[in-house]
Amino acid sequence: MSVNFQSARFLTSAATLAQCPPDMGAEVAFCGRSNAGKSSAINALTRQKSLARTSKTPGRTQLINFFEITETQKLVDLPGYGYAKVPMSVKDHWQRHLDDYLRARSCLQGLVLLVDIRHPLKMFDEMMLNWSTETELPVHVLLTKADKLKRGGQQAALLQLQRNLKDNATAQVFSATKKLGLDILQAQVSTWLNNATPRQEDSQ
Repeated sequence: MSVNFQSARFLTSAATLAQCPPDMGAEVAFCGRSNAGKSSAINALTRQKSLARTSKTPGRTQLINFFEITETQKLVDLPGYGYAKVPMSVKDHWQRHLDDYLRARSCLQGLVLLVDIRHPLKMFDEMMLNWSTETELPVHVLLTKADKLKRGGQQAALLQLQRNLKDNATAQVFSATKKLGLDILQAQVSTWLNNATPRQEDSQ
């Protein structure tokens, strides 16, 4: 069954797990380093220019933002991690509550991890991949801003990444501006939303 991504609307923002909507249905979360292109990918997926706010200033997404497709299907824009220009106390707050969300949210069906195709995986990217393996949560890596490279460079970056991924992870090249790989992203997120199974909370 196809998912009508264009029907997505902003639902709410949450600073903590307790402020999140009821833990039911299915949701897919977008995560990545600050300025990796999370908001742009969500806007491309939903074909809405300003559903998720974009900014050239890293760290503008400081809350967990929920977008409702149907009563039982949601997209989630997670706070960017990395070199956000914010005080360390704020950054620690993000990481603590982001970790709470990722470990305790039983309706979370998969992670879309966005990585700038022009840069190698950073420590935080590796951390997210390792965490998803430990908790057996599927992850789909988007090598974003692929339009900045020629096709040969795109494929080389993808093959290099795929050699290091675990069984629970898939990857693709993607460009929000050129809509490159949008059909692949749509298919992956649709599969997760349509085949939802509750997760067991990570007790670690």
